[in-house]
Amino acid sequence: MERISKENYYLDIAQTVLERATCLRRVYGAIIVKNDEIIATGYNGAPRGRRNCVDMGYCTREALAVPRGERYELCRSVHAEANAIISAARRDMVGATLYLVGRNAQTGELLGDATSCSMCRRTIINAGIARVVIRRTPTEFEVVDVQDWVNGDDVPEIPGE
Repeated sequence: MERISKENYYLDIAQTVLERATCLRRVYGAIIVKNDEIIATGYNGAPRGRRNCVDMGYCTREALAVPRGERYELCRSVHAEANAIISAARRDMVGATLYLVGRNAQTGELLGDATSCSMCRRTIINAGIARVVIRRTPTEFEVVDVQDWVNGDDVPEIPGE
């Protein structure tokens, strides 16, 4: 019997974590690992004490036909990456790897285009996380060097500046 890679081992755990997510559009699971030890886990859902979209029976962004990647301030959820980071000490995250898996909430299909939003990327950078491993298929994944997100600063230039 062939053992699965460490990357797929941790991605499988992140995929289990997403089973707790409460979004009606896309569900994500994230885990932070350092020195082969799981530091924290996170999934997308409303802040503690607030109602989740699954409990309300609707998604505000969906109801307003907001395209993917826009108007995150209307979303009730704290993203999986942010929830994992909130649950960990920065000293434990410096140099760590964040594993991320996303699925379509309606179909259950893996999101081959899953990625962290710009707000989560900033949070990941500030946490000191070094790599993000994102599941693409049940066995394939992409490894992102967080330094590439630093170098590819996502702040648009102001015309005339």
